Amino acid sequence: MSEAMDSIVTSSGFKPETIVDAVRHAVGTPNGVLGLHEPVFAGNEIAYLEECIKSTFVSSVGPFVDRFERMLEELTGAKRAVAVVNGTAALHACFRLAGVEPGDEVISPALTFIATTNAIAYCGATPHFVDSSLATLGMDPDALAVRLGAIAERTARGTINRETGRRIAAISPMHTFGHPVALDEIAAIAHDWGIALVEDAAESLGSTYKGHAVGSQARLAALSFNGNKIVTTGGGGAILTNDEELGRRAKHLTTTAKLPHKWAFVHDEIGFNYRLPNLNAALGCAQLEQLDGFLASKRRLAATYERAFAHVPGVRFSREPKDTTSNYWLNAILLDEAHAERRDDVLTALNEAGFGARPAWTLMHRLPMFAQSPRGDLSVAESIERRLINLPSSASIRPRDE
Repeated sequence: MSEAMDSIVTSSGFKPETIVDAVRHAVGTPNGVLGLHEPVFAGNEIAYLEECIKSTFVSSVGPFVDRFERMLEELTGAKRAVAVVNGTAALHACFRLAGVEPGDEVISPALTFIATTNAIAYCGATPHFVDSSLATLGMDPDALAVRLGAIAERTARGTINRETGRRIAAISPMHTFGHPVALDEIAAIAHDWGIALVEDAAESLGSTYKGHAVGSQARLAALSFNGNKIVTTGGGGAILTNDEELGRRAKHLTTTAKLPHKWAFVHDEIGFNYRLPNLNAALGCAQLEQLDGFLASKRRLAATYERAFAHVPGVRFSREPKDTTSNYWLNAILLDEAHAERRDDVLTALNEAGFGARPAWTLMHRLPMFAQSPRGDLSVAESIERRLINLPSSASIRPRDE
């Protein structure tokens, strides 16, 4: 650590080094750099990839795609899973299937990864940002209710934003870092206003809400299998739905809208080449077989972090919300507001010590392309952005106390 970092102390005695020591206490001293979230390949990955390559079915069709979709259905309890090329594609397709059209608005949290907001823009719609909850780090149902009460009106066209004249076509909560949002409350608000609910479950495979897998109760939900997710296909995603017709439409829309035929190339609408390659699905099948072990390892790591920070002044560990089981995709700590100005000092100290810590994403309304988007009060999201730090969270990390 640099002399400058070593000397940083607030009037209350807050030191970045104290946080570094707590992380060391939890996971030891890294040999090199301990990444934020790295994949684990400890099962049938090589065997399935070899099988896929030998079959020559490495592209957009093949038995591993079908197997991967069936495994997702079994694991989540959703009636239909449709594998696609990445989580952003899954979200884009979900919004299209939910009826989001050019000129609409979609309500989403300001504290989210940009994929959520980009997918809205791909539809020609405008994101409309609402605040987050300290308890879940995701969309706050109270803030959602207040915002709709202030600007929304039911009309023959649907629910309209009186201030912009645009239809509010969907609400899209995101399970931040794997912590489920208050789904029942948000779903009830969406139902009362007649607005479609699209669940962004990209980060939360393996998480549960009131005993059910997130995404399993939704009309439409999206998963991600990027290289940094709890299960990876290299790059990939999936659409989950309990509506059989929507499942059929999802498959059709993401397969270039091609009509089935032995040889003819006939497409009946503008579709998307969003199909997951069989090669990626082979990797995903091997990964899904290990999901229970990944979840157990990540929960042990989260419990160790929580113990390590239990008595560290000026900081708290972000634990799973009530009535949920989090996959703890990324473990997070929150500095007290009094120490928020030291966030980057702490990030510097952690990274200099070999811990690949990162801040929360820049809030969406701060990005130039979404700066003019409508938004409600975002004071909680802005506070979280100032104070949150993600810690190394790979399933391969072994806590020191094991």
